[in-house]
Amino acid sequence: MALGALDRMDDRPPYRQIADQLRAAIERGELRPGDKLPSEAVLMEHYHVARMTARQAIQELRSEGRVVSEQGRGVFVRDAPPVRRLASERFARRHREAGMAAFSAEAAKTGFTPRVDQIEVSRAVPPADIRERLRLAEDAAVIVRSRRYLADGRPVETAVSYVPADIADGTRIAEPDTGPGGIYARLEEMGHVLDRFTEEVSARMPTAAERRRLELSPGTPVIVLVRTAFDTNGRPVEVCDTVKAAPAYVLEYDFPAR
Repeated sequence: MALGALDRMDDRPPYRQIADQLRAAIERGELRPGDKLPSEAVLMEHYHVARMTARQAIQELRSEGRVVSEQGRGVFVRDAPPVRRLASERFARRHREAGMAAFSAEAAKTGFTPRVDQIEVSRAVPPADIRERLRLAEDAAVIVRSRRYLADGRPVETAVSYVPADIADGTRIAEPDTGPGGIYARLEEMGHVLDRFTEEVSARMPTAAERRRLELSPGTPVIVLVRTAFDTNGRPVEVCDTVKAAPAYVLEYDFPAR
């Protein structure tokens, strides 16, 4: 890319002007996903600024999630999101009937290679907010399923599912491998035909543990999505608490205008 010049009459500090020029180059496609940004030394020489100014400019883009630092290699434009989450069809029954859970269905649609690891299954009394969502008594237990999802080998999401123990005990939901179609296929086999889902979406900065587990660069936010699944009798049969690496996802929704 061709670097511009600083406008000494501009009220913006130099680091912000440099960041604005780099951001514009990314938005115009002059710097594409995976491209390396000019180094601090190059920015210092071109703009005649101190190292701290060049560093602040790059940090501005890093805090926005537009670029990522790689130790010993430099700073690169963040890759395009590998996962397009198709909220309107990811839980379609045809996917379960074909033996695909939602993440696998998204992989088939988007073209990435899916993998699930760090699977842990336990039986416990759930936190109060989960108990309320599942409409359970205070001492009622749930099967807790925790796992991590990877797209093309890159961690993109963690998820923890809570299923009432009176439903899941003694079934494959209580095992590490739930079988073709995942949890929802097993629920429907047991007569809990799914009717609807509710989702609550928010965003925040990750905890230290989440940052390690998702291998996030400093300053990278996460999307938190809590989903409740209801069967045709109106009973909530699962709550899934997911934490997604924000740069890894595009959330797509399709709904009627009525």
